[in-house]
Amino acid sequence: MAVRHADDHIHLVATLARQDGRHPRICGDIPRMHTAARAFETAWDLTPMSLLDRTARRAPVTGEREKAARRGLTESARESLQRTVREAAARAATATDFLTRLRDAGLRVREHHDENGALDGYAVALPGDRADHGSRPVWFSGRTLAYDLSLPRIRERFHPTVAPADLARAHTRIREAATLLTRAGRAEGAGDVAALGDLLVVAAATAPTVVRNQIRAAAAAFEQASRTPGTRTLHGTARAHFKASARALEHAPRTARGGGAPAVLTLLIALVEAVEAATAWHRAQHHDAQNRAAAQAAALLREAAALTGTPPPTRNSRPSRAVPRTVRVTPAAGRGPVVAPPVTAVPPRPHPNPGPHPQ
Repeated sequence: MAVRHADDHIHLVATLARQDGRHPRICGDIPRMHTAARAFETAWDLTPMSLLDRTARRAPVTGEREKAARRGLTESARESLQRTVREAAARAATATDFLTRLRDAGLRVREHHDENGALDGYAVALPGDRADHGSRPVWFSGRTLAYDLSLPRIRERFHPTVAPADLARAHTRIREAATLLTRAGRAEGAGDVAALGDLLVVAAATAPTVVRNQIRAAAAAFEQASRTPGTRTLHGTARAHFKASARALEHAPRTARGGGAPAVLTLLIALVEAVEAATAWHRAQHHDAQNRAAAQAAALLREAAALTGTPPPTRNSRPSRAVPRTVRVTPAAGRGPVVAPPVTAVPPRPHPNPGPHPQ
């Protein structure tokens, strides 16, 4: 049924009832609807609607949000797992390293192997998050968590092997990659922004405490900007620069990464330039959702830079060679990379009407 609503569009109304009594097949109906819409637009010279975007973050469903609220959690199990798995994927060097990081973060991990014994999938669960009256854990496969967290997409992060860059050189590499990204084609740029997303995750995980939350928020905002529709190439120069810089941050001594505000500001200036380059690239590709996500991430990185005492320059200006002395950023105690706090177990469901304890 077509319902005319205005001069410029109509609404199509459909029903799931069939005359023969059978249930229609609705699995994957949204992609098929978009395919049919493309055909109508071509046949009748209609204004194209926005393309189907498979890159959006997979939000928790109503039941997951309500479950978290009942148990006093600030985020659902899905959101907690997304954050933990993404950080492990960005920082790992191999599939074994990735699974080890998941377990070290406190997650339950279930591996899936093919008939030859090779790892071909994984699933994770939050300790204490159970279904069917507590009889089984609630498992999430990587692809269920996010489009780019399936095992094949995670393995793309490991190939080709990238040697870490010197930390002092990393800042320059990031800015060189930003320049290359603005001129990248569709496939090459898609691979570049994916690597930039991982770089932001690593930068947040290894940042000094004073700016860690802001960089982590920027990495979360940039998440959709790191995923683009269509094909991508994994061998671009900008991508290699971003990957090498992430490895440099991961393996650099703690004192070298966060020894003072000038060092932190230098990194943030480079990251702002890279994210603004990604914003411009998405705008040129007409990726509206990714363009907004990247712009939000750039604003958050500028907030982080302001915490060091000196705001970063605009994209049209070049930073001076001499970075002014500002308030010193004291690194957190301890050595080695900063790791995410272990995921705590889901607290048990409170009894609705607790009565007196039986004697």
